[in-house]
Amino acid sequence: MTSAQLRARYRRIITFFGLVTASFIYWEIVLPKLGLARWTDRTRVKRNQRIAARFRALAIRQGGLMIKVGQFLSARLDVLPVEITDELSGLQDEVPPAPFEAIRARAEQDLGRPLEQVFASFEAEPLAAASLGQAHRAVLFEADAEETGFAAVVVKVQRPDIDKIVDVDLTALRRVGQWLTRYEPVSSRADVPALVEEFATTTLAEIDYIAEAGNAAHFAAAFGDDTGVRVPEIAWEHTTTRVLTLEDVTAIRIGDYDAIAAAGIDRVRVANKLVETYLQQIFTDGVFHADPHPGNLFVEPSGDEGDFRLTFIDFGMVGRIPEELRDGLREALIAIALQDAARLVGAFKELKVLLPTADVKLLELAAAQVFDRFGGMTMGDLRDISHEEMMSFGLQFRDLMVSMPFQLPENLLLLGRSIAMLSGLCTGLEPAFNVWSALAPYTAKLVSGEDGNSLSWDTVKEEGTKIAQTLIALPSRIDRLMSTAERGEFSVRNPMLDLRVRRLDRTLNRMIFAVVFAALLVAAAILWPAEPILAKVLMGVSLVPLLPVLFGGRRHPPV
Repeated sequence: MTSAQLRARYRRIITFFGLVTASFIYWEIVLPKLGLARWTDRTRVKRNQRIAARFRALAIRQGGLMIKVGQFLSARLDVLPVEITDELSGLQDEVPPAPFEAIRARAEQDLGRPLEQVFASFEAEPLAAASLGQAHRAVLFEADAEETGFAAVVVKVQRPDIDKIVDVDLTALRRVGQWLTRYEPVSSRADVPALVEEFATTTLAEIDYIAEAGNAAHFAAAFGDDTGVRVPEIAWEHTTTRVLTLEDVTAIRIGDYDAIAAAGIDRVRVANKLVETYLQQIFTDGVFHADPHPGNLFVEPSGDEGDFRLTFIDFGMVGRIPEELRDGLREALIAIALQDAARLVGAFKELKVLLPTADVKLLELAAAQVFDRFGGMTMGDLRDISHEEMMSFGLQFRDLMVSMPFQLPENLLLLGRSIAMLSGLCTGLEPAFNVWSALAPYTAKLVSGEDGNSLSWDTVKEEGTKIAQTLIALPSRIDRLMSTAERGEFSVRNPMLDLRVRRLDRTLNRMIFAVVFAALLVAAAILWPAEPILAKVLMGVSLVPLLPVLFGGRRHPPV
């Protein structure tokens, strides 16, 4: 790719984000100051959808890093509105393959020899093509096969000039990040330059094939004693920073549900095994496969009829969870298992994902109602919930959903994205899959401390101290409560009740205006035969109370 082409690419990216930034400033700052806030509110969803659609089209045209940016943004539910993440969620990392001669040249440059001298055979037709590289099947020479223990391999080769493209794209994104720090509605919700650097770190690791090979070796060691999990071996002699040669372990794709059933494999067992492997990765190893899409997971029949191995490939994107973060995640998992809303919010605090502006009481109330309504449901049950019920629930906690008091660090972002993808896989394998049942054995171990690192003596003492403090303070709290009630000063704070009262008040006001309008109109009709001029005046005046009736309630939909 020439310097002129790279500069043109940079300009296209900068121009797109520049226009989007200018549009946001116009709609979200300028128009509200001119008294047009309601118009801005009513058109926001459609505007966001158009912006996301234009970015999706740009990403598909540009390829390279832009598709990765779209996938990254689609997971930022903590920062972006749902209409944007929904539009970008289907963006696939699949692009037309690069010409084979260009791939050959890149591979031979890194391996130092013609392909015919490295491999006994090498297929020109790619097995898969993505934005950063593409994969080809090949066969090792007999001597190499004896040394590695396998002959059939898959060779991943980076696209030509991808390092230059990544550098240009990241430079453009860093410039955009600096722009957005000056835009208060964005800067108050997210540290955009930090997000760009998180994305850059993930991407640069993904184009280092030596690092990917190391990740694969780590996973192979972690699951070395588990006969139900397989990770491809690496042909290190034929692996460089830009060329990765690994054992060909392709089998039934995990998304080919009919083929899994035809092989006599119970799909529920596959879903349970998938969840089990991720619990180990997250809570025991602290390193997890962060890209579990259907193309990266296979189901391989093995042993007796119905037995299988779950096979992972593509370890370019992994998440790492330090011990202190794992403690917070264990606490969150226990809270979810016990359906303890207060404990869950406490886990959010421990994980440091709550913004300082978060309304903790409202968050606890929302979590409690989620547990009451949705706890214990299967994936199929959740999918069958009516749109009206979900909208009603959303309107109940409108203030919370608008403020979105979360910002996830990169590790938790990758984890959230992975869990969302796992949820889709499990539902596909078995629509009635019950994630609560799958989690139950592991959470039972956490609660009882059987895993050896969940409930230490220090944790028990800490929990005991909290309970003791609550019990000691209970009599005085009851006494204060009774005294307050006797003085007639007792009040209950319920955010949802307050919201309903405010909306009821607005409804009553509109009714009063409607009555006044009707009275003036009737008076005008009665006076029309005798006093037509006065009747016309009354009809004109009746328009004043009519305006609040027509437009006063549009901004706040009823619960």
